Amino acid sequence: MYQQYFGIKEMPFSLSPDTSYFFAYGHYANALNTLLVALRTGEGFIKVSGEVGTGKSLLCRKLMRTLSEHFKLVYIPNPQLSSYGLQVAVAEELGLKITRYVHRLNNMITDKLLELAQEGKRVVLCIDEAQAMPEETMESLRLLTNLETEKSKLLHVVLFGQPELDELLNKKSVRQLKQRITFSYQLQPLERVGMDAYIMHRLVVAGFKHGNIFESRALEHLFKASQGIPRLINILCHKSLMVAYGQGARVITEDIIKLAISDTEDTQLRSTKAPWWRRLVASFAAIAVIASVSGYVSYAG
Repeated sequence: MYQQYFGIKEMPFSLSPDTSYFFAYGHYANALNTLLVALRTGEGFIKVSGEVGTGKSLLCRKLMRTLSEHFKLVYIPNPQLSSYGLQVAVAEELGLKITRYVHRLNNMITDKLLELAQEGKRVVLCIDEAQAMPEETMESLRLLTNLETEKSKLLHVVLFGQPELDELLNKKSVRQLKQRITFSYQLQPLERVGMDAYIMHRLVVAGFKHGNIFESRALEHLFKASQGIPRLINILCHKSLMVAYGQGARVITEDIIKLAISDTEDTQLRSTKAPWWRRLVASFAAIAVIASVSGYVSYAG
């Protein structure tokens, strides 16, 4: 694609939660530090919430990569599970042989948690997309956290979820679980200065060595369209680099960023439409990009 053209080793604005791109800035650094302190002091329940695209999954992965060998990690990326399904998922992560008898499975989990505690390890259950968890599974999760010794909890839980998670926790049926949350953190979108630093950070990590390639006016439009949401920033920056490559441009201008915005559904500048002839130029640029990639693939094959 455009890596060689811009002199970078990989695509800097991928949507995959690559921890090497974690942006230790402002509230992201604060959120990670809050989680680390809370877990190291033995807190049982922690919640991190934020709008779609604000970086919760990346924060979750960064937390798991940062915790020391004194922690045993249990990761559940899809919590749309029954109560029994949750127990099975936890048991599998702990390396246990699954049984269809719920009471037996629960005892096996308890024994394993006690064993790990005796080895000096704290078990941390990280649940991503926790807003999708059924209410009855939430209650099962609460019961799992009842497991404790005289001095400490055997299972520590970190919930990552969208704002709907707060709505779920406000329901009467899960009020006991909500009372157990000792730390909570809400991720916010980036402010303008933070967005500029975020873009530069990702370019540098990807190997770019030639300063910022986004013009100031382009960054202004980018911020207004994305509202500082990292996922949208990534999408718009990626499309802008593709267009620039197709047009043979070395700088991301206001016109290029407008083309990227007009081609992106979930932006705040839906009325920002480039003139038809500019969209036509962009289409030809995209065709040139596709053709060059196809030619490379054919040649490589």
